Amino acid sequence: MKRDNDEVLAGKIAYSPSQSCRPAGVPGFLALGGNNNPYWFLQTSKEVWIIRAADSQVRRVYLDVPHSANPKPSWYGESVGHYEGDTLVIDTIGLNAKTFVDNYRTPHTEKLHVIERWRMVDDGKAMEATITVDDPDTYVQPWSGTRRYRRANREYVEDICAENNQHLFDYHIPVADKPDF
Repeated sequence: MKRDNDEVLAGKIAYSPSQSCRPAGVPGFLALGGNNNPYWFLQTSKEVWIIRAADSQVRRVYLDVPHSANPKPSWYGESVGHYEGDTLVIDTIGLNAKTFVDNYRTPHTEKLHVIERWRMVDDGKAMEATITVDDPDTYVQPWSGTRRYRRANREYVEDICAENNQHLFDYHIPVADKPDF
């Protein structure tokens, strides 16, 4: 991480998952939203989908079920949730180590465990997400942070990564070497 930061301070363009069309992971997914990149929540009785327009990334949270015994590590891991009053509590494990926990590209191991607490605030004008991050192989103790998102009434605009991507730098965007069909 220090080497990466030294390169950025020397003028190199910083790597980010979005530039390479890679999933943001958890909790990195939370750092990428905001006024210009809102989230949409879709909920059924069995799951919640959190959708981000940029790269059309989707997280799936399965409601009122336990974690699998040994989830296979993946980009978004295994997220299970439940409500405590008006707060959606999401517990995520089974994350691979290919993502970062924040915009500073802080790494983590597959032992990463993230708890999010989402709730509406300011009379429904905003949403607040409080996260607790625990990874005993990376941090000496769990840490927490809170982020607020202002409510925005915007239509969903699909943004597909790598479609006519005109970056001036090589961000290693995946390219198929043969057709899928």
